[in-house]
Amino acid sequence: MDICSFALLAQVPNTISLQQELTPLLQHEWLPHINQRDYHSGSQGGWDVLALRCAEEYHAAHPILQAFSISAANEWDNLPALESSPTLLDFIQSLACPVKSVRFMRLHAGAEIKPHRDQGLSLEQGEARLHLPLQTHDQLYFYVNDQRVPMQAGELWYINADQSHWVANKGSSARINLVIDCKVNSWLRELIHGAKIKA
Repeated sequence: MDICSFALLAQVPNTISLQQELTPLLQHEWLPHINQRDYHSGSQGGWDVLALRCAEEYHAAHPILQAFSISAANEWDNLPALESSPTLLDFIQSLACPVKSVRFMRLHAGAEIKPHRDQGLSLEQGEARLHLPLQTHDQLYFYVNDQRVPMQAGELWYINADQSHWVANKGSSARINLVIDCKVNSWLRELIHGAKIKA
């Protein structure tokens, strides 16, 4: 069986509205990523996160738990930042698969995420990570399994995070992706298998 490293799933039609909703969220408190071993911060900052959906048990907990806790929870809750963003919420609800965590991940200019794997986070193992870039540029390098993923703003991508992947922001502005972790069901499996780019 061929293992899919990444796949372009869709062009999201309301990207401009999503980008407009991102603007006020930039004023929220974004948390530095706790996995400092796997990234190198640039001169303008490093790698930070804004949680939008988390395990129900952490709904009222510290934002660090909301953003970074690994949970086998069956129940997941939207956080106020997501509830206050109607276009973003509609997009999440349009995904016809069980959605677990949702967060914005920002990689500042000059920062690099070193090669690493997120064990078990792949289509073949029943968990899928989706990326939707909302702020990016041509000097953003995202590689999975030694292949560059040509992400553009407004494109929804599946990433096999169980394979080695790394990111380098060699531009002068931050990259911001919406990152969604899902449970794989027949809808998502068929969407990924039907996508044009496979590896």
